Amino acid sequence: QVQLVESGGGLVQPGGSLRLSCAASGFTFSSYWMIWVRQAPGKGLEWVSGLDEGGGSTRYADSVKGRFTVSRDNAKNMVYLQMNSLKPEDTAVYYCNGGPIRRIVGGKYEFEYWGQGTQVTVSS
Repeated sequence: QVQLVESGGGLVQPGGSLRLSCAASGFTFSSYWMIWVRQAPGKGLEWVSGLDEGGGSTRYADSVKGRFTVSRDNAKNMVYLQMNSLKPEDTAVYYCNGGPIRRIVGGKYEFEYWGQGTQVTVSS
């Protein structure tokens, strides 16, 4: 059974940091790209960041570049999103997504497997 389980969300003040984690199981984690996607209240899904199978190639949305860092540990089947200098506009539910390609949306790949999401709220 495939599972992606996110954790690490919470309430943080502007300028603060959070580290999101995503634990994968039930598929060959090290064979697939992994991405982070977020959904702000009342808005659609926004692609945030992604990295390749080995973690050597990373991608970031312009809105988070320089503030967020994506990484993975294939020995532990984990993917991480370190978020620094958080802004109120980063408030969203954050999802990890990976596995075989499901479709291409807006020029970005969407993959088969999704986690349940973790809430990040940036507010003073």
